[in-house]
Amino acid sequence: MDDPELEAIRAARMSQLQQDSTGLGSAGGEEAAKRAAEEEMRRNLLATVLDNAARERLSRIAMVSQDRARQIESILLRMAQSGQLRGRVTEEQLIDLLEKADDAQGRSQPKKGAIVFQRRKGGFDDDDDF
Repeated sequence: MDDPELEAIRAARMSQLQQDSTGLGSAGGEEAAKRAAEEEMRRNLLATVLDNAARERLSRIAMVSQDRARQIESILLRMAQSGQLRGRVTEEQLIDLLEKADDAQGRSQPKKGAIVFQRRKGGFDDDDDF
């Protein structure tokens, strides 16, 4: 059972798998570092755009709904990059932005969980059988 050719093939395959896994690990590490740098840049830009009260409100929104907070952050960053923001965004302005985003989302998507009852008309009832 101890065939030298088989052992050589196994050793070659093991070394190949180890090289592949270390190669993926370094690529994944670079990608993770890139994502961390982008996240840090995003946080810094939001810190300059939002005042303290607005930043606190956005962090509370993030605790409840991470997707919603990401959406609002993206809108704020886009507005800052296009020059639509003058000065820092206050809490009232953030509330207005949240309401506008909610209205826009409500128009584009139907309400979730809305139950509609459709009743038959015409008196089809089992109790009327004589």
